Amino acid sequence: MSLMQSLILAREFLQLKQNFDQFFEILPATTDELRQEVYRVRHRVYCEELGWEPVRDDGMEADSYDPQSLHILLRSRNLNEYVGCVRLIRCHENFPSNPLPFEEACAHTLDERLMENLGLARDSIAEVSRLAVDGRFRRRTGEQRKPVAISDEDYGNLRRPRFPYIPVGLYLGMLEAAQIHGIDTLFMLTEPWLAQHFRRLGVRLEPIGAPIEHRGQRVPSMMSVSVTIRSLHLLVRPLYHGLAAKIRSDYDKAYSFRRAA
Repeated sequence: MSLMQSLILAREFLQLKQNFDQFFEILPATTDELRQEVYRVRHRVYCEELGWEPVRDDGMEADSYDPQSLHILLRSRNLNEYVGCVRLIRCHENFPSNPLPFEEACAHTLDERLMENLGLARDSIAEVSRLAVDGRFRRRTGEQRKPVAISDEDYGNLRRPRFPYIPVGLYLGMLEAAQIHGIDTLFMLTEPWLAQHFRRLGVRLEPIGAPIEHRGQRVPSMMSVSVTIRSLHLLVRPLYHGLAAKIRSDYDKAYSFRRAA
């Protein structure tokens, strides 16, 4: 993060959580109803706006990986609508050796020696997938053809401070969901520019293979959840802790309800 951006956030960081809570709500999709809202957001973005998946009669975009996934939703308080989502695909509980999507897509480009040396337990990994933000929040030139957008403009300038609440909120919620469920390594296919923006938040992505063509150039990468949380930029931590408390509370309520039932 540049000195100028640090100054911008230094002036604003005490209000990051307050501003986020004023306009948005983050929550885990712990019920069938909330998971259907996830699928509706994905349908709007991936099927109707981007045309990456076929339009479906029920208006919901879902696939065979969803039952083994953790889902995070973001709601706009002003619109009272769900406008963003992301999922973490976990290894199949009964068939943990089954490959995750990135393992199939990047089978010929992954650094096999690195993957073998990691020696990761399959129940401690997940793949970040289906990150999507409603088109009403992707209005700038060049953003209409991406499921989520983040650029230098999102950090504003000294005269007009800004912060990319929607994508950052989803990423931070995703980290806490992973930590709660004992997932410490996340894999993802990322556009090359995304690593730069992650670094501004204190997040380090490690490339694990050569780029592939998947709706544009994508680089297979990984991050450690525990290291990432410890390394978050000082000015972003209050926002993370606020979102983490909300995510944890929602999971506690959901699990308590299931135990009682």
